[in-house]
Amino acid sequence: MSSPEPALVVRNISKTFAGGKALDSVSFEVGRGSIHALLGANGSGKSTLVKSLAGVQPADSGGFVTVGAETTSIESLTPAWARKHGLRFVHQNPGIFSDMTVADNMRMGVGFPNRFGSVSRAALNKQVTGVLEQFEVEVLPTAIMGDLRVADQTMVAIARALQRDEGEREISALVLDEPTASLPEEEVEILLAAIKRAARSGVGIIYISHRLEEVRSISDALTVLRDGREIITRSAEGITERELIAYIVGQPLSQMGAQRVSKAERGHVVAQMDGVWAGPLKDVSFDVRAGEILGIAGLLGSGRSELLKTFFGSQAVARGRVVIAGEEVELSRPIEAMNRGVALVPENRDVDASFSDLSVRENLSAATVSRFSRFGWIRGAYESAEARHSMTDFSIKAHSDSALMSSLSGGNRQKVILARWMRRHPKLLLLDEPTQGVDIGARADAYQIIRRAVDDGAATILVSSDLEELAEMSDRVLILSNGRITAEVTGDGLNRHHLTELVFMAREELK
Repeated sequence: MSSPEPALVVRNISKTFAGGKALDSVSFEVGRGSIHALLGANGSGKSTLVKSLAGVQPADSGGFVTVGAETTSIESLTPAWARKHGLRFVHQNPGIFSDMTVADNMRMGVGFPNRFGSVSRAALNKQVTGVLEQFEVEVLPTAIMGDLRVADQTMVAIARALQRDEGEREISALVLDEPTASLPEEEVEILLAAIKRAARSGVGIIYISHRLEEVRSISDALTVLRDGREIITRSAEGITERELIAYIVGQPLSQMGAQRVSKAERGHVVAQMDGVWAGPLKDVSFDVRAGEILGIAGLLGSGRSELLKTFFGSQAVARGRVVIAGEEVELSRPIEAMNRGVALVPENRDVDASFSDLSVRENLSAATVSRFSRFGWIRGAYESAEARHSMTDFSIKAHSDSALMSSLSGGNRQKVILARWMRRHPKLLLLDEPTQGVDIGARADAYQIIRRAVDDGAATILVSSDLEELAEMSDRVLILSNGRITAEVTGDGLNRHHLTELVFMAREELK
């Protein structure tokens, strides 16, 4: 994309690591006052490009960057050069100090006005108030940062990046890396409005996000990276979410989801509930069959997660029957469920499923340790070979099987957790928000892993807040509201709009 007044020009940026090229001759331009989305799956090269533009990770020779009217070779670009020439960054973790005031956060690392050798609080607050008003951030300079809502904290971080001291050049370009990733839905629009205001001030903005609906609503242009290569740079006008997914993943959405099975094609009943009362669940009855994906739709607090936990032995049953493989069971511990072929991928993977300080190899083996144990010792070579095989088989990106789990992206951690359970060939696969917080590439890989389990005969129960995902992946969907099943959806009714209507209608009826 070209612009009569580009704020930032990137030309032929490449970066080679020992394992291959992370970037391969990437080029694009960002116009002044425009919002340019930078998209791609994990491992596509987005982070490497941002680090190169910030000067913290030198790229290969041969590329050039122009900011405003100044050009430098990419290998010569330093953090000092980037700042001097008006290139600013707000990273996904914006580096705020929660127990300090807004004013202190705004000037940290830049400098404070002082009087007689000490900080002048009056001058500081006046100075910061002017910047906050300029960017329409409605918070007080004396407010404690940690007391602000997350959207306001991010807006303060953006204002901090865009503030300009006397004698400094005007800000040319701002890079925003996943600014809405940790925001609740109701705060996203607040931040997007602030970003649009920043663009209207003449700053060119690179906007990185895996939330494609946001990208379409806010962007003027976009660049998609895949495997370090620029796939396309184009106007964002008129682009559909399906087109974006196809660019990012390399295949259309229709090839990522499940092929629905008819009632006649479903296998035997693998699991069922009969009049179950457990936690928030009230008189719940249903079954799920081999080779079927049963979706569960409902708002937070509807009992979605507790339904899965009941099958996994971590939610006690007060009344009713739980049946697995034709046998009524009373599960009091997850190990009892695991021994019956049940697997659970929980909603909070980092707390409930990921061993962050252990290696990828050890995380993959966590549910099958006995396979690698002999006379009380782990056969390390065998475990490592199996781990490498799983990493290839399930498209897990890590520098080696000994890499710490904490070093992986969210999408790759989720693939490790899925691959861990696939080793057990589960009969009943329970999935709680399996693609929440992961990019579209990792989502596609997760869908393929789930599809393989279903094709192997697993009965799958899928809980998701993403109603588009439920509609695409499920053979049928149950609507759960206030612990009760209020509807079952199949066939033509399996679409996001109908599911949304049923979910909110159930909530209103139960008020």
